[in-house]
Amino acid sequence: MGLVTVLVLVALLAGCGEPPNNSRAAFVLIDISSDYAGELEKARTLTNYLLGNLNSGDSIAIAFIDNSSFSERNMIARTTFDHRPSVTNQQKREVRALLDAFMERFRVPSHHSDITGGVLLAADHLNEINAGKSYLFILSDLHEDLPPWLRRDMPVSLADVQVVAVNVKRQRGDNNDPRAYQQRLAQWQARVEDGGGQWRVVNDLARLDNVVAAR
Repeated sequence: MGLVTVLVLVALLAGCGEPPNNSRAAFVLIDISSDYAGELEKARTLTNYLLGNLNSGDSIAIAFIDNSSFSERNMIARTTFDHRPSVTNQQKREVRALLDAFMERFRVPSHHSDITGGVLLAADHLNEINAGKSYLFILSDLHEDLPPWLRRDMPVSLADVQVVAVNVKRQRGDNNDPRAYQQRLAQWQARVEDGGGQWRVVNDLARLDNVVAAR
């Protein structure tokens, strides 16, 4: 067999490898603590944006942050969209309905905010989905207030996850000392990047365009 023939066969075999993974997965975390619960309507806006951008083969999950967030009970909705557009449209309607139902029955904000637990929950889910591109959207003021019995002093693995902090509400004390707000952002950015993720802040939901890269 000649050298040219061998090279052609090698090229053909290389082209028969696994197809590229172009799927996308989005995970939405919603803070329902007393300091942030008034911003819940933003979750609907964000979810509608994502449902308008995700397609067949993509995934979405929604969960809430409360006193202890690393639990299946924190999941509101999750699905991977079918390859059939008609089924995908029905799945999107079901996700909207589940979020609407959660918001309608929501009454009492949580006393604490276990943000780390929610991020760990999201990281596990996104790792299982194993999409080509993974996104974690956090709707929160990023002020973590843990109950004394929780342990969250651990690294969070977010390799190749794009973490987007959305509508990071300023607390009352931030007006007196803006450094507190900047410090919260910096601390979470460092934690995300130390875990292998990418960090971005989008406070104006009108600027969500092009956050989720098209396939």
